[in-house]
Amino acid sequence: MQSVDENESENKKSKRLRPLNNNMPLTDNTTPQNVEDSILFPVEEIVQSPLPGYVAPTSIGFSADDSLVTYLFSPDHNLSRKVFAFDLKNGKQELFFGPPDGGLDESNISAEEKLRRERLRERGLGVTRYEWVKTGLKKKAIMVPLPAGIYLQELYSPKPELKLPSSSLSPIIDPHISPDGTMLAYIRDSELHVLNFLLNESKQLTHGAQGNTVTHGIAEYIAQEEMDRKNGYWWSLDSQYIAFTQVDSSGIPLFRIMHQGKSSVGSDAQEDHPYPFAGASNVKVHLGVVSVHGGSVIWLDLLCGGTEKTDNEDEYLARLNWMHGNILIAQVLNRSHSKLKLIKFDINVGKKEVIYVEEQLPWINLHDCFTPLDKGITKYSGGFIWASEKTGFRHFYLHDANGTCLGPITEGDWMVEQIAGVNEAAGMIYFTATLDGPLESHLYRAKLFPVEKNALQAPVRLTNGKGKHSVVLDHHLQNFVDIHDSLDSPPRVSLCSLIDGKEIMPLFEQAFPIPRFKRPELEPPKIVQIQANDGTTLYGALYEPDRTRFGPPPYKTLISVYGGPCVQYVCDSWISTVDMRAQYLRNKGILVWKLDNRGSARRGIKFEGALKGNPGRFDAEDQLTGAEWLIKQGLAKAGHIGLYGWSYGGYMSAMILARFPDVFHCAVSGAPVTSWDGYDTFYTEKYMGLPSENPKGYDYGSVMHHVHKLKGRLLLVHGMIDENVHFRHTARLVNALVAAGKPYELLIFPDERHMPRRQTDRIYMEERIWEFFERNL
Repeated sequence: MQSVDENESENKKSKRLRPLNNNMPLTDNTTPQNVEDSILFPVEEIVQSPLPGYVAPTSIGFSADDSLVTYLFSPDHNLSRKVFAFDLKNGKQELFFGPPDGGLDESNISAEEKLRRERLRERGLGVTRYEWVKTGLKKKAIMVPLPAGIYLQELYSPKPELKLPSSSLSPIIDPHISPDGTMLAYIRDSELHVLNFLLNESKQLTHGAQGNTVTHGIAEYIAQEEMDRKNGYWWSLDSQYIAFTQVDSSGIPLFRIMHQGKSSVGSDAQEDHPYPFAGASNVKVHLGVVSVHGGSVIWLDLLCGGTEKTDNEDEYLARLNWMHGNILIAQVLNRSHSKLKLIKFDINVGKKEVIYVEEQLPWINLHDCFTPLDKGITKYSGGFIWASEKTGFRHFYLHDANGTCLGPITEGDWMVEQIAGVNEAAGMIYFTATLDGPLESHLYRAKLFPVEKNALQAPVRLTNGKGKHSVVLDHHLQNFVDIHDSLDSPPRVSLCSLIDGKEIMPLFEQAFPIPRFKRPELEPPKIVQIQANDGTTLYGALYEPDRTRFGPPPYKTLISVYGGPCVQYVCDSWISTVDMRAQYLRNKGILVWKLDNRGSARRGIKFEGALKGNPGRFDAEDQLTGAEWLIKQGLAKAGHIGLYGWSYGGYMSAMILARFPDVFHCAVSGAPVTSWDGYDTFYTEKYMGLPSENPKGYDYGSVMHHVHKLKGRLLLVHGMIDENVHFRHTARLVNALVAAGKPYELLIFPDERHMPRRQTDRIYMEERIWEFFERNL
């Protein structure tokens, strides 16, 4: 699922603000100063995008010679971005690529791309991605995919070259440059193609696709939405082969979504999706390899999914990695998420071998930390780096070419996150991790090869300043770009030395204070620690109203909740400071509280595993503990506490309101999963198990099981063409509310999916949410 309210993600962008709605409702205790602040901080600010302070470079990359840093940026401070280049020698920034026709907007892309944007949580416009053509061409160039087609832009060339036209009827999907820079692979009409830049010739490599039923090279819905695998094909390291998936969804019943808001009827007003519900079959995924020169496909001995076996070992193709010598490593996960196999395929001889098996309870978390080592550099060459949570926290391990584990690279009660780079010759690995605390992220350096058993040296931290650091290393492993933010500071971008972490030069700094906002209006939340009922430490974020304006507590309180797996809500990041809904409510005299309950991310497998089989139980009880802590501190009062959440958070807000009616008085539940038998296989079965094996968990974990206890007021919000959490979740809950005689309010958006995108819809939603809380808190 991994879908949070868009105010909680720096990747979520939106359009410029519309004029202030002067009819915006005010609180009962409005004073002249409150009226003034309402004008300074209108409800429209909640949906603005980019958020204050997040007008910063994204998609940062280095040119092949590391002389240029490129990035996407909007000089107009809106969603429409262009490609800029920063010359590290002269310190100048120049426009590298501006879309000739304005680039991407929501009206000029195909239906397929719109759905991919939903699953990528992408809201950017103009240019949304680019790739460096690292070698193969004489001049420095980038590839930019746009609705009009694939462009090549050479550095300092007056205009880009349209290499491959596209159209909405036959769009180019997921284009990627070959490692040697001479070719471009892409999907068109559900088939894999390759364009040779040197010959200017395009060739279709696969055949036999059948509309949307059998596709080649496209990641299936489950892979895109739940496995964080966006691709369905992979270039070999020598650029001579492409591995790809054949996805057969013919065995999956179609789920029809009607466009009730359209004036048309028939095929234009409906869409069908092969959606695998919990307990049902998944799509069939075959794995093939084809030469870039064409010819017959080599079908590998692997079939994932497509069976009703509940204990299927080869259920999901989780990841695919090429190693040197045209060796393929497939990561294959079983249906219960307890066993992951690394299967090696030698495409030269057709040999298949399981080289490593990871078994873990309560589940295995997928990651992108598999990294092959080069051949011929050290005695460990030909092996790979792997990450495992077998100690309870994710750490790196060194494996030889046969899969044998040679020992740990890192260890401790903290977790590694991503590999940023590997210098095999120097024996160093660079990575981001939580060594300095679960609310932060830093870049570290560690020795790649074990010196002696049980004698690991502590990693060396390379980033400076508390908070979150995301990094991009240059190709020569000399420097890195550091994107750093914290509760107190919006993102800034700088070039730093990979030797000692010292800053070499700033690349981008925010204007501060943020235009249109006074500092008190964006006061960071206070981070606090409380104890769960089992003694576990939980982190909370407190947005307290200004006591000089609103007097001493207790205050009316709103708990903003997500609570689900793979998401961290409370962290030392600017994104917490610019939660605009929280800041808006705080400026209305309402206390806002967030808490990361057991089951949320970045705290280790034991902390996450409390969720296993029991969504809606311990996670909801931790949120109750948070509310009781607020009451004990004198900050809140029972009966004047509300809830807000979206997706899993929408589920949590409805569940908590129903389970604890004496503490919580109202809730806004956005796009909630109200019954887990109506959600997809991968996500649901990972945390709940199969419906046939855990009927009590499915029953208790359904909101409908608890509606008879409901006393508070409930506002349900949902898009009617949501293809992720179907509108039927809300409809089923409405049936239960009616049967129980419980009142509810309903806010629907007939033309929106999992989260409203239209500016008018988003503003209308925020106005309705504020009006609901004003009446009921």
